[in-house]
Amino acid sequence: MPPSHSGYLTKQESIAVHGADDLLICSLLDKNQFYDPLDEALNLGISSATWPLFGLLWPSGLHMAERMAQRPVTAERILEIGCGLGLSSLVAHRRGANVTASDCHPLTHAFLDENTRLNGLSPMAYRHGLWGTPALRGDGLPVLTAAHDAGVSGLFDLIVGSDILYERDDEGTLASFIHAHAAVASEIWVVDPNRGNRSAFHKHMARVGFSMHEQVLDQSAHDDSLAYKGRMLTYTRG
Repeated sequence: MPPSHSGYLTKQESIAVHGADDLLICSLLDKNQFYDPLDEALNLGISSATWPLFGLLWPSGLHMAERMAQRPVTAERILEIGCGLGLSSLVAHRRGANVTASDCHPLTHAFLDENTRLNGLSPMAYRHGLWGTPALRGDGLPVLTAAHDAGVSGLFDLIVGSDILYERDDEGTLASFIHAHAAVASEIWVVDPNRGNRSAFHKHMARVGFSMHEQVLDQSAHDDSLAYKGRMLTYTRG
């Protein structure tokens, strides 16, 4: 189980994913949690303000999980990047897909292991995934990029990520990371809650050979579902 230190609190809740069985998910209690006594997150460029983001369930992640629930299970290799709590990976893993979850937060792996255990699933493949260079530390000290887990390696047929266009990326580091790990013939799914960085990402993805299809995901609040505004971005090549 993820260590329940005095530095942060967790909760467990049943999450309904349309098209799949509910999942029991352990997450951070709220976005005010923080625990980094050894500066492990800080040394990966993760500030105290952004530290809890990995451990929360986000609407875009739920939309991606629902799409993963509809994906036919084949022998294809799937990679989730910026997975956070890995809801999409858990859905795919339970269905028998060959999926690897990845993130750069030092506690992601522990939470993923706990959530596979809570749902009676076998361990899932996990890798450290960081595109570009880490953010600078606020105290001016050098940023260390050492991680407990091996980095993402190999090529994947499908790469998915939800709400990963949250920063300006003029250099195209995310597209370059995807290019480095995508098979020649591959598909990329990105759910974006209208962060405003799509157009630049489209250009960078076109530069590495991907064509794009964009689907509006806007929905009004109904029953237990909250209102949502965003896009499903599908990139293909080969």
